[in-house]
Amino acid sequence: MASILSISVAPAQVQPQPPADQATAPLAQSQLDQMLAPIALYPDELLGQILMAAGYPLEVVEADRWLEDPNNAALRGDDLAAALDQQSWDPSVKSLVPFRQVLHMMNGQLDWTESIGEAFIADPSAVMDSVQRLRRQAEAAGKLRSNADEIVTDQNGEITIEPANAQTVYVPDYEPSVVYGPWIYPDYPPYYFPDYFDNCAFDDFGYCWFPIPIILPLWGWDRWDWGHHRLDIDRGRFTGLNRGHPPVGGDVWEHDPAHRRDVPYQQPAVRAQFQGAPTSSEVVRTSRGYPAAPPAQVPANPRVPPTMESYGQGEVVRMQAERGASSRASMPSYQPRSTGGFPRGAAPAGRIGGRR
Repeated sequence: MASILSISVAPAQVQPQPPADQATAPLAQSQLDQMLAPIALYPDELLGQILMAAGYPLEVVEADRWLEDPNNAALRGDDLAAALDQQSWDPSVKSLVPFRQVLHMMNGQLDWTESIGEAFIADPSAVMDSVQRLRRQAEAAGKLRSNADEIVTDQNGEITIEPANAQTVYVPDYEPSVVYGPWIYPDYPPYYFPDYFDNCAFDDFGYCWFPIPIILPLWGWDRWDWGHHRLDIDRGRFTGLNRGHPPVGGDVWEHDPAHRRDVPYQQPAVRAQFQGAPTSSEVVRTSRGYPAAPPAQVPANPRVPPTMESYGQGEVVRMQAERGASSRASMPSYQPRSTGGFPRGAAPAGRIGGRR
């Protein structure tokens, strides 16, 4: 089980918390739509993996750093799946490694990643409603329909997006300001992070497509149940990817605080829910007759930003990831590669990119 750093904080160092209504206020529709705009039109299963993985930002950083080793970056197919089987990351993080551009984007825009991760942990239904709202907006603008790369199905107002090819996932790079038509929240323009995908010409619908070969067992273990506002998972396949640890929610996804590791939760309600909650590792431990580990002591975070702000934990997460990176860099086989076409932090959250 991952350990959680215990720190004693002197009373004089603890700052007053914001008013309860400010600290715990849920995100408005405008804020959720703004955050989810860059990924709401992704294929369903990829979208699920992103939202699950966003709750484990330190593991996202580590996975992206892992790909900086040329030996790891060269792995494909079964060899990549076998190498990832040795990692302790959550299955959602492992499953994103083949989607290297997406993983680069999540690492490069880490504050955004943490924001959508905590939003999904706090209120999955609201996030799912936002995704469907954005998809209907793109459909109404004539920018979302089935094509050679994906199958778009609209049943009773619930829009699903699936790969058209059983061997390949086509990831769309699109400009929110184009595909969603007139944006209805002028004070909250849609987030857009250009430059994490290779340059290519946008089609008439405002998309550019990038084919990613499907690698089993990293694909096809999660499925949205839009009508019941939940994300279903294949328990057996998840357990296999999670090194024998079963999912905490059974057949329905629930956040596993074990994979959160040392990263504190920013929303007080989420922190209260998961601080000291049993993890997948503890479930296995107690089921085998061992006593549960004592709860870890985690200090209250002295700064809880207003809902309107970015959570701003990105640098803290990167500092934690550097601990392992420094030791790996000292090994003879480690040779950091250039980020090439994937600059980190190319566009701060909220910046609107133009057509390339």
